[in-house]
Order: sequence, then structure tokens, then C-alpha cells
Amino acid sequence: MQETRILLIRHGETAWNAERRLQGHIDIALNAEGERQAEALAGALAGERIDAVIASDLQRAGQTAQAVARRHGLPVLADPQLRERCYGGFEGLLYAEIEQRYPLEFAAWQARNIDAVMPDGERRAESFRQFYERAVGAILYWAAAHPGATLAVVAHGGVLECAYRNAQGLSLETPRSFQVMNASINRFTSTPDKLVLSSWGEVAHLQGALDELP
Repeated sequence: MQETRILLIRHGETAWNAERRLQGHIDIALNAEGERQAEALAGALAGERIDAVIASDLQRAGQTAQAVARRHGLPVLADPQLRERCYGGFEGLLYAEIEQRYPLEFAAWQARNIDAVMPDGERRAESFRQFYERAVGAILYWAAAHPGATLAVVAHGGVLECAYRNAQGLSLETPRSFQVMNASINRFTSTPDKLVLSSWGEVAHLQGALDELP
């Protein structure tokens, strides 16, 4: 089977990233800095081969993907399976508000109980295990559908975390000890059931890139 190359990209910054407000499935657009990051990202990838551009169907990922796709004359293929984790009742709250309003559930989340589920809000929350299986499965699906191609896949901080853990063989229970930066380029190849990491956290195209939470 031909090797598929994956440029896995986190969306540009949003106002909620900047203020540490949890987005999850809430559909927030890029802020001005995020738009600048998306254009810088597109410029950095303009000279690279890209055969398809795939993105989460949330607009912060779609806007970032559109900037890349325009340079290559490609459409953006939207996939809801590439969405950020659904945090249920945590969504839309500042981290400090979550801790105050849901102390037990917040503690389980911070302790990395991977089967704990947050209280439902407008949407049903996912456990980290459920989210991991969805996110990695979606990336591997697109890789298998495009053997030998180079894919730009624009998703979210949590999706990138899942991909990194899969490639590095990291337990889901371990704390995140690596940065996941807005508009970063992260390079993988794929086997039928696993991702292989080539390069992580490329941000030379950005100035003052910040590691923000999803």
C-alpha cells in the first residue's frame, strides 16, 4: 500500500482560545490574529504538494483550511468526525467557571479519567476514550481513502493531541507534556492502523505563536 502523507494542522486562534473559554463543538470563528495565522500558514504551504484539503466542519477549522485550499485551487472537504471533543455542559465556560460550577467533574477531567463524561449541555459529552477513537479513526479513514497522496487535514487541538498520542504510543491517561499550537504544521505518515510522526509543531511561519487550549 502506498504511503499517505498527512499535514495535520490546528486551526488559527479564536477569541475564545485567547481567553481560555472552552469551545468544544460550539462554532466560533477565527479572530483577527487567527486570520493572520491562517494566511501565514497558507503562504508556508504554497510551494508544497497538497492533493486534498480536509477539515472539521466547524468554521474555525474551515476558515483556516480555506486559506490553504485557495493557494492550491482545491475545495475543502468537511468532516464532522474531525471536530473537537464534545464537552457537553462545560462548553462556553471559562476554565475557572467550570471548576466552580462542576468541581467533581472538573477534578475527574484534570485527573485524566479517560472514561469520565462531563454533564450534558446542549450536546451529549464524550469521554476522552470515545473522542480519541473518533479522531484517530477519522484521520486514518482519509489516509486510507487517498493512498500515496499528501493531505492537509485541519482540525483542533484535541484532535492533534490524539494523533500525537497514537503515533508516539502514549497512554491516554498521561498528562499532556507537549505543545499544540494554533496554525502549527504537524507531519505524519500512516499505516492501516497507526500514524507515524515525522515532524511536530512547525511554527516558523508564525510570529509569537502561543500554545492555547482547545
